[in-house]
Amino acid sequence: MIWMQLVIAGLLEIVWAYTLKLSHGFTRPAYSLMTLVAMGASFWLLARAMRALPLGTAYAVWTGIGSAGAFLAGIILLGEAASPIRILAAGMIVGGIVLMKLGS
Repeated sequence: MIWMQLVIAGLLEIVWAYTLKLSHGFTRPAYSLMTLVAMGASFWLLARAMRALPLGTAYAVWTGIGSAGAFLAGIILLGEAASPIRILAAGMIVGGIVLMKLGS
């Protein structure tokens, strides 16, 4: 259950990063509200997971899911560039998440 909370927290990080982009610097109220709600829920779930998981593991997994997911959201939803080096970097982040999970 702890790992599920952490994964959901990471997925919510993707949501808030994406809606933050769409908020245009908090000038669009609906996206701004979605950003703040997703941020709050993400931090709350991260905090719950940190009660049982080591700080380094929990934080690395949370940020890894968020950064790799935001990278994919940028490519898929916003049409951002998907160069081979950027894809390799995202793959390395995912590999690091897997190693963190296996090491804890």
